[in-house]
Amino acid sequence: MTTALITGSTAGIGAAFARRLAGDGHNLVLVARDTTRLREQATELHDRHGIEAEVLTADLSTDAGIEAVEKRLSNRRDAVDLLINNAGFGNKGRYLEVPMADELTMLKVHCEAVLRLTSAAVESMRERGRGGVVNVASVAAFLPRGTYGASKAWVVQFTQGAAKDLAGSGVRLMALCPGFVRTEFHERAGMGTSNIPNWMWLDADKLVAAALADLARGRTVSIPDPRYKALMGVAKLTPRSLLGGVTSRTGRKYGPQ
Repeated sequence: MTTALITGSTAGIGAAFARRLAGDGHNLVLVARDTTRLREQATELHDRHGIEAEVLTADLSTDAGIEAVEKRLSNRRDAVDLLINNAGFGNKGRYLEVPMADELTMLKVHCEAVLRLTSAAVESMRERGRGGVVNVASVAAFLPRGTYGASKAWVVQFTQGAAKDLAGSGVRLMALCPGFVRTEFHERAGMGTSNIPNWMWLDADKLVAAALADLARGRTVSIPDPRYKALMGVAKLTPRSLLGGVTSRTGRKYGPQ
């Protein structure tokens, strides 16, 4: 039986990955900051699906938290076959409105933690000749829109580059780029969502199913919905100078309130 490690597992996309992978018979290593929620999640998944669910409390905005997950990923005797780097958050406010400490924390979680955890996982996966990593990014990665988008652009570029370097090794890497998903993400950031049209919202469980199908196909970037695929196609054809103005206005209309 294979084992999957999921960061940010207790809510949103991470919880959807946990439900789907447990249902498919994978043992899990659940990583988040809240020990109580982790234990409740582990018990529920074990009782419902008969899998083993290990709890690892870690704050990926700290070196100690990242190191704890690196250590687990480097364990060759109880190897992790699939890593889901899902932990992340958003800051409310435009550039220079967000405290620098909060911006740096975002980069720690979205970039440094992803780099270090991916590297720890892939090293042992390459030795075994098999494994997979899904780094959760965002469609914001393709738009000139703030520090959040910039950090997710880094995730996409890093994942694509690493996937190319590991071609033929048996290890698959994929950046997952969803749009708006009904999770705790916006509430935790203090962002209003009432002005976001219903058609822009994605279901987390359907998103995960599409993402895992794309990973199995060997794709290095997954935009798991036809609506957002179409929007990103238009964005690629739009001049960057014009796109910057459009995304700024869109952010004010559909972004944090």
